[in-house]
Amino acid sequence: MKYDTQVKNRMKRIEGQVRGLLKMMEEEKECRDVVTQMSAVRSALDRTAALIVSSNLEQCIREENENGEKSEDLIKEAVNLLVKSR
Repeated sequence: MKYDTQVKNRMKRIEGQVRGLLKMMEEEKECRDVVTQMSAVRSALDRTAALIVSSNLEQCIREENENGEKSEDLIKEAVNLLVKSR
């Protein structure tokens, strides 16, 4: 699967958030602030995973429809991927 610039940019932002988290820990920032940032990183990863799964699912369904195949199994697989990511 090809990953577009939007997804790559999201991952770069997440990478920056993680670096910021490490810096906060090194500076011994308050636990509350560190955990808040951790939640933001996790949320950003979850949203990015959902974007990747939905884009891939859309592409696969289009290909299957062109070949006259059913897309039920692909949808189940996508849902399982999203559940595993949590």
